[in-house]
Amino acid sequence: MLMHAVSPDSPPARTPWYRVLYLQVLIAVVLGILIGHFTPDWGKALDPLSKGFISLIKMMIAPIIFCTVVNGIASVGDVKKLGRVGGKTLLYFEVVSTLALIIGLVVVNTLRPGDGFNVDVTTLDAKDVAKVQGYAGQAQGMTKTGFILDIIPKTFLSAFTGDNLLQVVFVAMLTAFAIAGLGERGKPVLRVVDQASEVFFGIMRQLIKLAPLGALGAMAHTVGSYGIGSLQQLLKLMAGFYLTSALFVVVVLGLIARVAGFSIFRFLFYIKEELLVVLGTSSSETVLPQMIQKLRGLGCAPSTVGLVIPTGYSFNLDGTNIYMVMGAVFLAQATNTTMDLWSQLGLLGVAMVTSKGASGVTGAGFITLAATLQAVPGVPVAAMALILGIDRFMSECRSLTNLVGNGVATVVISRWEGELSAEALRANLREPIPPPPPNS
Repeated sequence: MLMHAVSPDSPPARTPWYRVLYLQVLIAVVLGILIGHFTPDWGKALDPLSKGFISLIKMMIAPIIFCTVVNGIASVGDVKKLGRVGGKTLLYFEVVSTLALIIGLVVVNTLRPGDGFNVDVTTLDAKDVAKVQGYAGQAQGMTKTGFILDIIPKTFLSAFTGDNLLQVVFVAMLTAFAIAGLGERGKPVLRVVDQASEVFFGIMRQLIKLAPLGALGAMAHTVGSYGIGSLQQLLKLMAGFYLTSALFVVVVLGLIARVAGFSIFRFLFYIKEELLVVLGTSSSETVLPQMIQKLRGLGCAPSTVGLVIPTGYSFNLDGTNIYMVMGAVFLAQATNTTMDLWSQLGLLGVAMVTSKGASGVTGAGFITLAATLQAVPGVPVAAMALILGIDRFMSECRSLTNLVGNGVATVVISRWEGELSAEALRANLREPIPPPPPNS
């Protein structure tokens, strides 16, 4: 009986299409829309699938971020490099975030989606207004001083039980410097952190298989609660926001990517699975661990990835910036509130501060919009009830734009630092290198 040996150079067997994650998520999104449209009550009942999946993912984000930052910084042990990368990162974030705000302001004044609404806030649904007041209450504590002080956790462990990623980054950086300062004695501790990260990433690989269920529940609940018909009245605002975000990604981020030596479209294809998971769950945090691995697979240094990605979730929210200025000016137009050039420039300045308090979680953009309106006189906060019903659909676009923006930022900073060449980057976008093994 003849046995045919398998050549070691033979290509690996192709994964059946029905086991490809991004196709599963895409199918789940379509099914969720159909369920929510034709059986709204059943669609609403599927919301726990989405909430459960997001909770499972968030459970693992803090330890993964901690291990990634500690391993990245302590293994390098170069304080000067950390300061250099941190300075470049904050400069990049501020410039690109400001561009996003300006583009949103230009588009909303050009399209004027709020004209013709002539809304009297006293006639809005009382339940919706009450919800908006709740968001406004959460936004009252979003001051610049409060934001800075909130980076310091109450205890070392409390950083891992809250929702502020910057607290985790802060604690991780202190830990990394302490380990680096121990010299040879710190290496065993670093190996433990490295091995722990492998365990956490292993858990995440299991949890992410549930993404289709999370996407199904989220879309079914959203369409079942608000209905596709609810989009018609505010379609101009939604279309303008999606168009603006797409132009920002293709034109602004596309030009930045071209200067850095890679194609934005190739990058989008590279993170297609993550984009579809975010589309289904409306939260960019659900794919943060996978983005860390994907960016390391491109050749970005672990220290750069560990610093730029978590920080970007608070300081580089391009989609949220576009949403805030477009939403605020739309509400001014809809309520016939006059906003001259100086008022809109003031709005831009306020949004530059309030946007830093947002995160990748669903609903955070709505809270930051409330904080922005409270700081801008004239536009009634209660008018936000007008767009409450479409916020979930807007949240998807915000999260997608934020995700792409932070991914591009990491690659650009890595190229800026000379960690990989343009040729290597383009090659890795086609065929990514595997993540480094533990203790490498």
